[in-house]
Amino acid sequence: MINVILVEDDLALAGNIIDYFELENIICDHAANGIAALNLIRDNPYQVIILDLNLPRMDGLQICQTLRDEGNDTSVIMLTARDQLEDKLAGFATGCDDYLVKPFAMAELVVRVRTLAKRKSGEVKRLELAELHLDLDNREATYQGAPLKLSPTGMIILETLLRAYPNMVTRQVLLQAVWGDEQPDSNALKVHIHHLRKALSVCDPMLTLNAIPRQGFKLHCHKERV
Repeated sequence: MINVILVEDDLALAGNIIDYFELENIICDHAANGIAALNLIRDNPYQVIILDLNLPRMDGLQICQTLRDEGNDTSVIMLTARDQLEDKLAGFATGCDDYLVKPFAMAELVVRVRTLAKRKSGEVKRLELAELHLDLDNREATYQGAPLKLSPTGMIILETLLRAYPNMVTRQVLLQAVWGDEQPDSNALKVHIHHLRKALSVCDPMLTLNAIPRQGFKLHCHKERV
């Protein structure tokens, strides 16, 4: 599953895109203005951000520039009705990865989303936090070189949390990452979080997995090593 956010103030167009993405098994959150978009992006580990250029409160260029200034390198596709070279160059200058002019074919948008998601996922082979390391190729977690015993589900949860660090991951994002569209037992996620938290605490009491009430979970390194 690919997890994206669409930032588009044209609600009719946004609805059509979201419906099409659902058919293509692409999970899509939606924001209708720049401020709401930034809040969602900061709290969720999206693989691709789809930004309309002209947005209320903060336009697409400002959002993209803000994210890059904050160190967020999530792939960005800019949507716009403008087809001038100057507009495209302005978008690329702020750090966007692709540019799509309206009107566009839904199938083309899907291809671009999949390409960027695949490209980005191919770049990261190893995730690290202090002395905790996750080898994505071999699906192995280690702490100070010693193997960390995790179930396949625990490994997926840890990967999702590490990708989002230091931001929070919502409960819904974790459920989707592990079980997709299936509905697990109501306590399933709680049990796996408990086991992961226990495994981390044995390694290093300064590395914690914190629950954010009624929102989600986040990793916290109380004394992050350089």
